Amino acid sequence: MASQKKALLTISPCTVGTDGTISVDSSKKKFEALINPSGYEHTFSLKYAKSKVLGQPGTETKYDVSQPEKIVLKELVLDGTGVVKSSNSQPVSVKDQIDLLKSVVYTYVGSKHEAPIVQLTWGSFLFYGRVESLKFDYTLFKPSGVPLRAKVSLTFIEYQSSEEIVKEAQNESPDLTHLVEVKAGDTLPLLCYRIYQNSAYYPDVARINNLTHFNDIKPGMQLKFPPLQ
Repeated sequence: MASQKKALLTISPCTVGTDGTISVDSSKKKFEALINPSGYEHTFSLKYAKSKVLGQPGTETKYDVSQPEKIVLKELVLDGTGVVKSSNSQPVSVKDQIDLLKSVVYTYVGSKHEAPIVQLTWGSFLFYGRVESLKFDYTLFKPSGVPLRAKVSLTFIEYQSSEEIVKEAQNESPDLTHLVEVKAGDTLPLLCYRIYQNSAYYPDVARINNLTHFNDIKPGMQLKFPPLQ
């Protein structure tokens, strides 16, 4: 019986098309772990809004928004001792592995004014996101002080383009129109971000609600937020 090839954690740089589709950018280098993490945490969370009703002692909790998913990689080890070889059977220094990892997940993309969007794959696991935190813990050194081993702590936050978010909402409820009561401190761009994950839709929402100016909202007003394309 033929043995299966070991699946290694791979982090690939991505690009986003004009239609919001995310795809791997094969023109850039990807990071492939020499040693897989011991595991990962996958976190889902919801945010709730509390509205107090006059005359009631408590507050009513209602669903507000689904927070982006998070991935935390556990004990990703970078080894430069030569015990673990790369795919071309050549040892790779810890410094070179760190430089590659940082260039893929951390280096600021100046032309787009944002952190890189990456794809994480490990066997059947697939995740698109941006790094939220990156920490290196150096644990082994040469007598000269050159690092030979490091443990990496990595947290990624889910990325979805605004086009994908709107399409997903429309696929689930194609005729759903949100009716939102304005609260103190709310602004139209902020409400658009809560509903569509994109504050740029506020001119459309202002027009739909017959507002002469997007600042013409007051607490207690009822605003319509229909599906937008």
